[in-house]
This record gives sequence, C-alpha cells and structure tokens, in this order.
Amino acid sequence: MKQTKGIDVDSAAWRKSSYSNSQAGECVEVAHNLPGITPVRDSKNPEGPALVFPTRAWALFVNSL
Repeated sequence: MKQTKGIDVDSAAWRKSSYSNSQAGECVEVAHNLPGITPVRDSKNPEGPALVFPTRAWALFVNSL
C-alpha cells in the first residue's frame, strides 16, 4: 500500500495536469477520484511521494492561475 502521510493513494486515478509542458520534462500528475483530497505528484517519479491537498484548496489554487 502506497501512503503519503498516512493517506492511501493506491487507488488514485492519475492524469497529467494541463499545466505540464508538452516536452514531458516538467510534468505534474493530479488524482481526481479521492473524496475530499487531491494528491499531486511528479510524473517522472510515480513511485515517489505525493503532495496531498484538500480538494477545495486545490481548486482555489488552480482557479487563481
């Protein structure tokens, strides 16, 4: 079981962020299927840690860009 600060992200459905560059060098993946949280990870290191944000905080951040 992969955990990030005690949160199981094994069932996360990851997608590449639309803000990632098209050269596959600077890519961020976001999971959208975990209620109440939005994990974010580096696509070059999918087995590494994920940052986990409350979904509302993530939405406010993305909408402020």
